[in-house]
Amino acid sequence: MVPSSWLQLSLRTDPSALDAVSNFLIERGSPGVVIKKNEVQAYFRYSDENGSIKRDVQRFLRGIRSIYPAAGDRSVRWRVLRERNWNHAWRRFFKPQRIGRMFWVTPPWTKAPAFRRRKVIVIEPGMAFGTGTHATTRGCLEFIEEVAERIGNGRRTALDVGTGSGILAIALAKLGIDKVVALDNDATAIKVARENVRANGVGDRVVLSTAKLAHLRNAFPLIVANLTAETILDLAGELEKRVVPQGYLILSGILKPKAREVSRHFCATGFRMLGVKQEKEWTTLLLKRSLLWRDFSSQKAISKTSTRKSPVKS
Repeated sequence: MVPSSWLQLSLRTDPSALDAVSNFLIERGSPGVVIKKNEVQAYFRYSDENGSIKRDVQRFLRGIRSIYPAAGDRSVRWRVLRERNWNHAWRRFFKPQRIGRMFWVTPPWTKAPAFRRRKVIVIEPGMAFGTGTHATTRGCLEFIEEVAERIGNGRRTALDVGTGSGILAIALAKLGIDKVVALDNDATAIKVARENVRANGVGDRVVLSTAKLAHLRNAFPLIVANLTAETILDLAGELEKRVVPQGYLILSGILKPKAREVSRHFCATGFRMLGVKQEKEWTTLLLKRSLLWRDFSSQKAISKTSTRKSPVKS
């Protein structure tokens, strides 16, 4: 059933920023956008949670201002549209997408083309980030398919920080990860993610939680964090502690001017860069934690006579 009320956003910005802004608004839950000469109009389902959408839009605009100076908060207008019959017309904005070598991402009302080797991820466009259309989501999915099979034998686990719609946690589960812990501090996102997890039949593998990263006790062989550069740097210490030696860390939501700062920080704290994906103004990083002497000081594999202090090459 289509809701009778919608929240309309009108945003005037630099024409060169229209694509980036539109992608973000769709990923944040808008079923579709209307693009004019130098304006984007987006629509969100009206609810008590619209305050978090407004805050996210403000943060995003501040984040891209170094690239697009005209993308300012003053150009944003919000209004509520009531009793309008949308007749599901917004569904035309969402079609199945082929991502990387392994995935089809599709809304529930459209059947993805049949490819035996591809995993189908069904995502209901809603009020949570992650429908597969954004460059950051695609970058994470492409790196996930590269490293999921490398993370060892036995019970394989992963952590998704800022899960949004749950798309990355679902992808990990569909690639055979036994347990995925998916965190988000937005209760609405967790609700949307839970519905998507159920629709994809991976409820036995994905654990959704609003717990803080600092409250987790376990370390993981693979962590994905599709956030912002600022949030990643704020959480850097907690992220570093929760990657096992020789574990993988995928970071995204990073605007190109911030990519060097983020990579430099993690490479100075025991990680090495394995890959970088760039699409327009967005950067996704793949890092691997080094096998440090201090991590294995109590294991017999380390010679008692060795005096080396530098990292062991993996």
